[in-house]
Amino acid sequence: MTQSLAIVTGAAGDIGRAIARKLSDDHDVILLVDINADAAERAARTLGDDNRFVAVACDVTDATSVAAMAATAASRGTVRTLVNNAGAARAVSLHDTTPEIWRMDNALNLEAAFLCFRAVEDMLKETRGSVINIASVNGMNVFGHPAYSAAKAGLLHLTRLIAVEYGKFGIRSNAVAPGTVRTQAWEARAASNPDVFEEARRWYPLQRIVNPDDVANAVHFLAGPLAAAISGVCLPVDCGLTAGQAELARTFSQSSHY
Repeated sequence: MTQSLAIVTGAAGDIGRAIARKLSDDHDVILLVDINADAAERAARTLGDDNRFVAVACDVTDATSVAAMAATAASRGTVRTLVNNAGAARAVSLHDTTPEIWRMDNALNLEAAFLCFRAVEDMLKETRGSVINIASVNGMNVFGHPAYSAAKAGLLHLTRLIAVEYGKFGIRSNAVAPGTVRTQAWEARAASNPDVFEEARRWYPLQRIVNPDDVANAVHFLAGPLAAAISGVCLPVDCGLTAGQAELARTFSQSSHY
């Protein structure tokens, strides 16, 4: 019997590793794809047996590298789930965004998802599989990091394009849009600013920020049979951030005149 396989890009990071761990509940093999081969291997070994958790070095912005990654996937099984998780943000403001940063952020946060999907689309057709793109609340509203945000907005549209065009093959395509996620990068910020989490928390109605397992649980749901009729949607995993901010709501209500 052919083994079912999930691909997780950007898998060496906290979010990617959590997604890989959760998807192993119902996939035979997980490909942990990352540009950093050593980090991918370390992540894979923290998760388990190298027959199930396979580290693959890949530059997801390079079509040749992606094709090689897809060939590795095909040699291990048939892809049932593709999670486009690789991403990064650079310049905080539009003024500080250079043409090079604009191109780099769009290549990693948008074009890479297109390349990875096209590389494995035949296997996804065979399995009537699922694509899950890790977007961001930045793709839904303006929170800074303009090149990253524009790319994530494009990723949401790519999600819908795949859902509409490939639905006839049984392929489902959805996105998860996290808010602030407590990763090692944020822990590093906390080392220089101990109040960073408290400052972030006050913007979230649930009075906490997201952790990697929150994102992984959403991905697992969208990839699984309980979401069999769900395609083309963006699921915010943001502790209520995009619903609105209570402090702003109170300010507006107190200043309203009827």
